[in-house]
Amino acid sequence: MAADNATYALELRDLRKSFGKTEIIRGANLVVAPGERVAIIGPNGAGKSTLFNLISGRFAPTSGDVILNGQRINGLAPYEINRKGLSRSFQITNIFPKLSVFENLRCGVLWSMGYKYTFLRFLSNLHDANNRAKELMEMIKLDKKRDTLAMNLTYAEQRALEIGITIAGGANVILLDEPTAGMSKSETTRFIGLIKEVTEGRTLLTVEHDMGVVFGLADKIAVVVYGEVIAFDTPDKVRANARVQEAYLGSAVADEQSGGH
Repeated sequence: MAADNATYALELRDLRKSFGKTEIIRGANLVVAPGERVAIIGPNGAGKSTLFNLISGRFAPTSGDVILNGQRINGLAPYEINRKGLSRSFQITNIFPKLSVFENLRCGVLWSMGYKYTFLRFLSNLHDANNRAKELMEMIKLDKKRDTLAMNLTYAEQRALEIGITIAGGANVILLDEPTAGMSKSETTRFIGLIKEVTEGRTLLTVEHDMGVVFGLADKIAVVVYGEVIAFDTPDKVRANARVQEAYLGSAVADEQSGGH
């Protein structure tokens, strides 16, 4: 399909998803401009993960459309969506544990650089792929761990490596699912800076429960409640939105003040 709305990096049009008779996503609408950083928040069970699965092709929508860079991507397999410019990381770290940091990143760049499944040449001779992997390694601050097996990295380092792999293919729309989950406050602070740096110039959508991360990272916030986007605006305006306070932020702030999660 030809680009009919190329001004948006991502658009959801009356998106719906049902499992049996249960409707999880109930007519979600969202438009994200190129280069925007958007945090998706909402109470547990609101449909945030289902929304991510619909966008990335893990689930097919029951009805409605997902538009990526002006092209309708409904029904495409995740790998096909990835080749059209969208890449996703998962809440559970997804890396090659028995490969080194460098080898993980090189695997991530091969397809986008045209090597696909042709391995007639030794990988060591693929100078452009090796150089790109080195650049990514420096970008995610793991250049000193070049030959370390991924399984031997710290948790925060593994998450950084996964983000490196996520951007390795050159996607311009990045989905991160709870990227700071399980991190200490100091690790989280450093990781926010890393995410900002590696997604510069790209469109970012992230599902995140830590409101400190949300307000520190996002240009805009989409609030999902009962499968609908009830608000989509700048952090300050979302914070001041009475409907959002009633549905979500009030309880989240109360949780933070009481030390809960």
